[in-house]
Amino acid sequence: MSHIKIRGGHSLHGEIEVQGAKNAALPIIAASVLNNGMVHLRRCPQIMDVHHMLRILQQSGAGIMWDDGDVWIKTDQMDTVAVSSLDAGKMRSSIILLGALLGRGQEVTMPYPGGCTIGARPIDWHIDALRKMNVQIDLKENKIECKTTGLKGNRIELPYPSVGVTENILLAAVLADGVTEIIHAAMEPEIADLCRFLKKSGACIEGEGTERIRIKGVKTLHDTEYTIMADRIAAGTYMAAAAAVGGEIVLKGIHIENVRAVADVLVESGCGLIIYKESIKIIAPSMLLAVKEIETEPYPGFPTDMQSQMLACLCQARGDSTVTEHIFENRYKVVPELIRMGGNITVDQRRAVIHGPCRMHGEKVEAKELRGGAALVIAGLAAEGETVIHGSEHIERGYQDICRDLGQLGAEICCITDHTERRWEDN
Repeated sequence: MSHIKIRGGHSLHGEIEVQGAKNAALPIIAASVLNNGMVHLRRCPQIMDVHHMLRILQQSGAGIMWDDGDVWIKTDQMDTVAVSSLDAGKMRSSIILLGALLGRGQEVTMPYPGGCTIGARPIDWHIDALRKMNVQIDLKENKIECKTTGLKGNRIELPYPSVGVTENILLAAVLADGVTEIIHAAMEPEIADLCRFLKKSGACIEGEGTERIRIKGVKTLHDTEYTIMADRIAAGTYMAAAAAVGGEIVLKGIHIENVRAVADVLVESGCGLIIYKESIKIIAPSMLLAVKEIETEPYPGFPTDMQSQMLACLCQARGDSTVTEHIFENRYKVVPELIRMGGNITVDQRRAVIHGPCRMHGEKVEAKELRGGAALVIAGLAAEGETVIHGSEHIERGYQDICRDLGQLGAEICCITDHTERRWEDN
């Protein structure tokens, strides 16, 4: 098992290119099966979840070729009836393959999705939506069996703007007979990126980026080359890291609209921002200020995927900051580890108060999930002494190379895998 070692106390300086977005790449890879040909994706992040998704396609007969950040997906030989449990059971995003595979064929069997430890994510809404599109679904003990005589468009009103359900409906609707309308659709930038990819492939979609999306089914899609958007959560993580330890960094390839909620919080904490057309410069103050209230909400609100990182960042702020988690009930798993490192945090149900500034010190800690692991990296950068983070495979689910990126900005950080350590100076 790999782990990350950090020697804290160094400010961050320099610039890096932001990786492709995990939460855009996964549904776009799923969408590639709707075309019976070749898809070429640029800026595809080489992260664990992406490799799991590509292996699922490969096990079903797709041809996959990587070249750095470019991936080619050849789907003309795919058999889409059964999805292997080997990788599908490791990631919750595998559920969006239902819509895509039903769009390609008329019968799919797959295991229940896995990989999530931050809260309950029932698949009921996915199932209800697909049933409204003429899919017969049988939920067995360890698998989902789906059959259709042909997908049919319908008006589907969501009880909550779920990203995954919106994606599944989109993927099912693209080749369905008739018009599908999604009411209360998720408005995340990654949804809009998926729609842009599908439209470039020949789909007929209106309203992406709004709460009402309309899809008119088409007969076929065609070969496509597409560049995946930059990862707004990776960008937000590095912004929070710079704010926590001080310095000035430039993040290239990111648009301010996609990180506006995080940027607003950091400005409130005293950070300066210089916004360019396709990059952002963040300038940390000598002392962060407490933030009165952060509440996680669906986009365009503050993202739940940045909540843990902000907890770690605000340990360095003067005064009491409050964070309320409205999305996932188990997002505070990282708090005991932050407290071990010196964090002064109290949690009452979904509300956390950070009493800062905290004098953080290096410890051996464990990442229990993706974003909590990133928060421990930020805490380690700000801590005195050496921090060792076990469970770094969770971090690798969403960050292509967090050690390389932060090392380029001046952090003393390395990854130790199979007893082989990267030297500090190699960063």
